[in-house]
Amino acid sequence: MQAPVLVLNANFEPINVCDTRRAIGLLLNEKASLVLNGRGEIRTISHVFPRPSIIRLKKMARHPRPHVKLNKREVLRRDDYTCQYCGQKATLSASALTIDHVIPRHLGGQHTWENLVTACANCNHRKGGRTIEQAQMRLLRQPAAPPLSAVYIFGRHLKDKDEWLPFVEGW
Repeated sequence: MQAPVLVLNANFEPINVCDTRRAIGLLLNEKASLVLNGRGEIRTISHVFPRPSIIRLKKMARHPRPHVKLNKREVLRRDDYTCQYCGQKATLSASALTIDHVIPRHLGGQHTWENLVTACANCNHRKGGRTIEQAQMRLLRQPAAPPLSAVYIFGRHLKDKDEWLPFVEGW
């Protein structure tokens, strides 16, 4: 009941990911229709319900444009869990990586997508509170805000859900 379900707006635009329990509630209340059932069925004593993979709302839902929140998890994801100074990739967990301000905050650097990068503990310590020029280091890739595409926004759910790709790639 906790499996993710892609929620499409009435115009087939992906707007959210909810769990199976919420999706079945929307289907039973006739607020949504089943688009794809790729997971079998759920059996109760008296009913059999399809286990949805993708549902579509029957009425257009107004929602703000999606955006990616600026937090550690999203910076790590944007940088592919790789230190942007030495190229070391996180092996077991992302806890071995830290977030570094390219221009330190005490020197006027902002807490923005363009000033934050993923760094391993050694590189972050080596750079310290200096700029990359002062520390004689270089970035592998210039930091920028992640794309606002549906593929990126819903990307962490797409690993094992190939059936979602046709609905997500067009947006």
